[in-house]
Amino acid sequence: MGAKMKDWEEIIKAESSEELKEVKLWLFQEYMRLDQERKDLSDMMDKFRKERTSFQEEMNALNRRSVQERKRLREENLFFDKKMAILQEGFRQLEADRKALERERISMEKERELMTRSRTLDFYGEDPLMELLFRNATNPLALRKRYKDLVKIFHPDNVAGDEELVQMINREFARRRREEA
Repeated sequence: MGAKMKDWEEIIKAESSEELKEVKLWLFQEYMRLDQERKDLSDMMDKFRKERTSFQEEMNALNRRSVQERKRLREENLFFDKKMAILQEGFRQLEADRKALERERISMEKERELMTRSRTLDFYGEDPLMELLFRNATNPLALRKRYKDLVKIFHPDNVAGDEELVQMINREFARRRREEA
């Protein structure tokens, strides 16, 4: 405010043209100042509106990203839970398989033991398996041929080899040769 505010009653009473010029000048300057302030205020309001619009757009974008991120996290948590359930089921199945395998191993050991016991001599002192293997080997030549064939078949170095069976065959062959002599 360049000029002091004038008292309007004094202005009306003023009779000189000089004073009226001064008042007109002051009114013009005041009008220009107010017009400039109005323009500045309008510019500031436009700037404020743009900033507010920009801020709202940023907030909306942040909200959208936040919603998307929450959705992604929920999906990842569900995916993780599914993976965990699959792993737990896999471990449960693995443990069940391990127990089944252990039961099968024990069963096979019992079966092997049972087979070993069944190979023992029967009531008359003869091994039924050896009796079967050496059937129809009634003379020394047939006994020797049967022995060689059985050793070739069941030798431990062969695919169907069984060291224990070869030892049993050797004992049976030796027993039968003694009986013939």
